Amino acid sequence: MAQTHDDPNIYYVPHHSPWPFIGSITLFTTMVGVANWFNGHAWGQPVFYIGLLATLSVLFGWFGNVIAESLAGKYNERVDASFRMGMMWFIFSEVMFFAAFFGALFYARQFALPWLSGEGDGALTNQFLWQGFSAGWPTNGPSEIGGAFETIPAWGLPLINTLILLSSGVTITIAHHALKANQRRGLLVWLGATVLLGIIFLVLQAEEYIHAYQELNLTLGSGIYGSTFFMLTGFHGMHVMLGTIMLAIIWLRCLKGHFSKDHHFAFEAVAWYWHFVDVVWLGLFLFVYVL
Repeated sequence: MAQTHDDPNIYYVPHHSPWPFIGSITLFTTMVGVANWFNGHAWGQPVFYIGLLATLSVLFGWFGNVIAESLAGKYNERVDASFRMGMMWFIFSEVMFFAAFFGALFYARQFALPWLSGEGDGALTNQFLWQGFSAGWPTNGPSEIGGAFETIPAWGLPLINTLILLSSGVTITIAHHALKANQRRGLLVWLGATVLLGIIFLVLQAEEYIHAYQELNLTLGSGIYGSTFFMLTGFHGMHVMLGTIMLAIIWLRCLKGHFSKDHHFAFEAVAWYWHFVDVVWLGLFLFVYVL
């Protein structure tokens, strides 16, 4: 095993880790479980939960090893640079992930619906298949899949959630400055406030979903609008949940004094991720709720 110390020419290489192999098995188990659950097989649901719990256990063990290596001083500037590059590419992959769903939304609104209405090259489609259909947004398509529905007003819970996420971006920035100034109390207070704001966001989004399903008949099956709405907001909510969990873990690590004012990449990585989540929500609020 390489020893890093302070030599910038040495890169820490750990022993062979079992976590990637075990993690691939647990992820495959989770995928098989959810696929069969969604296709009506009774055994799919328990297999999904088994795979999910096993995957969480892998993450706990894997990240625990990384934290222990960091606390042991085995990471130098070269390792830190590779971590930063890896996090940048991860966030870039997340940008492309959401770009695909935003692309589906824009394609449906700007191309597919006008064609079905007879515009451009869609005249024959409208005449022979959907005669009389006129595009408008939101819509569940010419077949009115899922029945009539109502949309969620942008200036209610979505606006409140926007203000909450914007506020959380401010609180985590203040926490970061407190860490760099070695103000541990301020760090814990402002980082804890960020975690609390993330939890409030998730609670309000759950309330919004319940209202949509029970009172507005807006579901994942409400045609193209319902599918794009819940895919975009749902995946974003999942990212907020993961970000909140990561922030809570970072808070616990800060409580134990794990970071210094000069060495705290784990904190910065989660802060980058949280700011990315904020930016995605601004796009969602504008293009899904307002326009």
